[in-house]
Amino acid sequence: MSRGASADEIRKAFRKLAKQLHPDQNPDDKKAEERFKRVSAAFDIVGDEEKRKKFDRGEIDADGRETVRGFGGGGFGGQTAGGPGGGFHHTSSFHGAHFEGVDLNDILGDVFGRGGGGGQRGFGGGFANRGADVRAELDVDLEDVIRGAKKRISFSDGRVLDVNIPKGAVDGQVMRLKGQGAAGRAGHGDALIELRVRPHPIFKRDGETLTMDLPVSAPDAILGGKVEAPTPDGPVSLTIPKHSSSGATLRLKGRGLPDGRTGKRGDLLARVMIMLPEGTDPELEAFAEAWRKSRPYTPKRRG
Repeated sequence: MSRGASADEIRKAFRKLAKQLHPDQNPDDKKAEERFKRVSAAFDIVGDEEKRKKFDRGEIDADGRETVRGFGGGGFGGQTAGGPGGGFHHTSSFHGAHFEGVDLNDILGDVFGRGGGGGQRGFGGGFANRGADVRAELDVDLEDVIRGAKKRISFSDGRVLDVNIPKGAVDGQVMRLKGQGAAGRAGHGDALIELRVRPHPIFKRDGETLTMDLPVSAPDAILGGKVEAPTPDGPVSLTIPKHSSSGATLRLKGRGLPDGRTGKRGDLLARVMIMLPEGTDPELEAFAEAWRKSRPYTPKRRG
């Protein structure tokens, strides 16, 4: 049968092959059952004129999903992350039929017959299907997305790659490594690497802005003074204004995260947290008692 077969010819070929492979005709034959699932799934695409045209143009993959290009989320299909070390394997799923390393053109060879086309042209004259995309997760630190970094990831087949972490990357961002997926007749698919930014013990992220709590002693809060404040780039000296209350926010410009497009860094917001010394301090307690008696006041509620 020609690869340019009509819809009616495709249906007839599918019905004939499905009848041959149906589990009722092949009891306890796992290979026939698997083949039946594969052919049925392939027919979901070739039996639908619009899907068939989109597949020929490369607009959808063998799972019927829109083709993913560049950075972005989604389009993973049945690929799953592997175990420790960032390795991964891949599966493909056709509407509930799960199997390893599927090449849609190989399945369609059953529907169209093995003659003609040489396996390098898709049905209807389109391009042959490339290999499946694969997915993995990679844990990175906040400092990695501030300065950029190179991380090593291991594939389940033994390959090891160095991955460049872009500045300003966000948790859940997906990086595409072209040609690093599963093999197919038209070449390898891509590897989709989902970044997971580990929580930081000091800094919290809000877009390009970082926030942190800054411990300040009572004398420095009352009289003002300089304290050492941590930043992603190392400690800096920060001036505490007189009469600073807990919750007051100090801004450190350009100490936040870089914008993924412009590279411009956001700010770091330090929230003053007045801390008392550990243990008892008789002199401090006496001072506080005298102050309470001579200067009673009720703090204003914030917010």
